[in-house]
Amino acid sequence: MYNVWCKRRSANGAFLNDGYGCEPQKQLFRAGHKLVLTSFCAVAIVLFSGMTVASADDPDSGNTPATAPNDARPNSDGSESSSNKARVSIKDLDIAELELLVGPRALSRAFRNAARKATPATVTILSYGQVNVMANQNPPAAPANPLQGDKAPEERPEPDENQLTGVGSGVIVSKDGMIITNNHVITGAKRVVVKLADETEVEATAVRGDVDSDVATLNISRKGGFPAVELGNSDLLEIGDWVLAIGSPFRLEATVSAGIISAKDRALRRISRGRLLQTDAAINPGNSGGPLVDLDGRAIAISTAIASRNGSYQGIGFAIPINQAKWIADELAQHNKVRRAAIGIRMAELNPKIAGKFKLPVGLGVLAYQVTKDSAAEKAGIEPLDVILEFAGEKVSDPSSFQEIVERKPVGSIQDIKIYRKGKEIMLKVELATLEDPTLQNKDAEKEDTEKDNAKKDDSKKKAPKGKQGKSKSGSKKNKASKADAEQNKGN
Repeated sequence: MYNVWCKRRSANGAFLNDGYGCEPQKQLFRAGHKLVLTSFCAVAIVLFSGMTVASADDPDSGNTPATAPNDARPNSDGSESSSNKARVSIKDLDIAELELLVGPRALSRAFRNAARKATPATVTILSYGQVNVMANQNPPAAPANPLQGDKAPEERPEPDENQLTGVGSGVIVSKDGMIITNNHVITGAKRVVVKLADETEVEATAVRGDVDSDVATLNISRKGGFPAVELGNSDLLEIGDWVLAIGSPFRLEATVSAGIISAKDRALRRISRGRLLQTDAAINPGNSGGPLVDLDGRAIAISTAIASRNGSYQGIGFAIPINQAKWIADELAQHNKVRRAAIGIRMAELNPKIAGKFKLPVGLGVLAYQVTKDSAAEKAGIEPLDVILEFAGEKVSDPSSFQEIVERKPVGSIQDIKIYRKGKEIMLKVELATLEDPTLQNKDAEKEDTEKDNAKKDDSKKKAPKGKQGKSKSGSKKNKASKADAEQNKGN
């Protein structure tokens, strides 16, 4: 930079820049640079003068709190522990060592520690026999030429369970072998194999997926268990936070790339449920299903998609927040499907345009502009144009956050809901229905069917003769008839 400050005049008085600058200005710039660096280090020494840190050679120094007391705690045999031997006072560090704590190398150390923690739990997912994937990867053959008498091209044979059709990533979230990945990585696979960080391959079992969220789970097992990643809290993430993407892009296992959280609450058309995080950490084909980790090595998201014109990384990637992915994984593990709760309303955000139309404060809550007839919301007393302020004790700010809060609550549970109506706040209680049936009609129908079946069983017991006659052919016909009546009632 300093060479642009020092210019000399030519014979005609014009300024020239020879690209090298003048020596006095160079010396001045060097002196100023050293002064700034020395001042920065001096301030750091003053701030941390009472603190102790682990030495630069300690491989676990990234986990050592800077405020740890510098007391030598002896072992049971009276000798000083190795961890205490490695601790030194920050006053004893020179500038080079101080840069490891507060300079650019400190960020490098954080990346290294985070990758070392999370990489052993990151796996490669090998999917075999996926018909849809084969159809997308291989373009259709050229049509036959009728003038040359060519035969019509034969249809490609369906891939068998030994034909590799898809490669993705995943992350082990429990020591007993539960893995979270993307649904599009394993969908339609006849067989799924997991390749561990140590190159071991294990056959996957209990493969389950959710199309709406693009989250899937699978299980592996072996004696001794597996290394599992620690899960972070994705709700605490902020734009600008550093993250690492780990996975197997183009089958390059355990590849680590760095970036930041670029944005939150993104939406993709193919992922209809849930909001995504946006990152500029490099995500390429094969990264899908791998973890996005913070600087503590904790998984905070699952890589899922990219925005690209050529199919590869162009600086925009998307990941599923780990809080959402873990909830879906638990639902799949416990119920083989994701049970999403609903109350039966259509919502609108109170932006300036809508809020001005209905004369409501901007950002007050979520506007319930339509209530489904006989839905859980209508039964709870919610009316069109009510503004939902809180649900289950959580403040509601926009439709997407309200949707996430509702759908994660247990179906059938009764939750508090605070609404704003005509200048007054009203507290109501709502029984949560399912997303497929917000009117609770299936629940009532099942209850009625159960009561009818029990009544018929009681009548048959009263009419059935005592003794061995209950096993007669006529008795079996009556039982069959009652079963048929029950099935007919369920169908209605």
